[in-house]
Amino acid sequence: MRDARLDLDEFLCFAIHSTAHAIQRANKPQLEALGLTYSQYLVMVVLWMQDDQTVGSIGERLFLESSTLTPLLKRLETAGYVRRVRDATDERQVRVRLTEAGRALREKAHHTPGWLEQAFGGNTEEAKALRESVIRLRERLLQSQR
Repeated sequence: MRDARLDLDEFLCFAIHSTAHAIQRANKPQLEALGLTYSQYLVMVVLWMQDDQTVGSIGERLFLESSTLTPLLKRLETAGYVRRVRDATDERQVRVRLTEAGRALREKAHHTPGWLEQAFGGNTEEAKALRESVIRLRERLLQSQR
């Protein structure tokens, strides 16, 4: 007897999880060309949108704890893409700023990943609708945890 509650193929969370892994595999060639992991790329995107942010604000935007984010930032700093400095007005805060190399990397990264066009056959409306549905789900889940 099959129990749908314990059928992996019926789990929404597994469908999203396995799709996220498939997207990361599809992104891998572009990210390797940039010399970044997916998580590092997300940090850079946040900083390209708004430079000079606190570690906390980056973590909030990416839904990451500072204990997860700090090693990513250290690697980005070692690579020469960011600088971490203590906030002059609040020593408890660490600010993250792009370097010239970090800003230059944006131009290299500025393209639509080919996997997105391929996966949706050029149907950007379908991709947008899916993204919006997933965001609504995330927001509902976060709301229910408060």
